[in-house]
Amino acid sequence: MNSHYILQLDPQANFEWDRCILRNPLTGERPDLTSEIAKAVNNRAGSYLVRVNLEVEILESTSISQKTVELTPKKPAIASDCKIAS
Repeated sequence: MNSHYILQLDPQANFEWDRCILRNPLTGERPDLTSEIAKAVNNRAGSYLVRVNLEVEILESTSISQKTVELTPKKPAIASDCKIAS
């Protein structure tokens, strides 16, 4: 069975769980590999010694830009020296 996923590696991610992400390209969900293996044994109850052959073929790749974006606060829409009529 062939499955396609998007793998994103970002060693600069703020959190450990965001450094290596595997996602379904259509739904964006992270795959549950244990359920994929359970499908291979037809979800039959029991204990199994399994061999999993993982073959990875890169179909397309892009790099994450290392640009730093500086955000500056916007100026208020109303000047602070304006007076509101009462």
